Amino acid sequence: MALLRYLDVVLIVAALPFVAFAGLPLLGYGVGAVAWMLQRGAGVALERQARESTDIRRQIGLNVGGTIARAWIVGGAILAVGLAGEREDGLTAAVLVLVAFTVYFGLALILHTVARGSR
Repeated sequence: MALLRYLDVVLIVAALPFVAFAGLPLLGYGVGAVAWMLQRGAGVALERQARESTDIRRQIGLNVGGTIARAWIVGGAILAVGLAGEREDGLTAAVLVLVAFTVYFGLALILHTVARGSR
């Protein structure tokens, strides 16, 4: 079950050989991968803090604020690598993050539905 929960991170790591062999920009891949993993780690920590809190306002604040901050982290990293490097670096980072988000979001919906059904 833990492998499914972090399948997006596993796929990012597993994509490295394909990115390298395809000749895609490694700078874009690296920045996209680091940004995604940083925001995922922050998300896990914030979700844990929100679950442990008994104050509903704090829970909502952590979840909403964390979501906005995580989006800024990833968006800023994509923009920065696109401006500092080549446009292809930014595109590679953006595509990597898009694929990771799609996997993360789809699995989050499925796992949440399965968890609710088992109650």
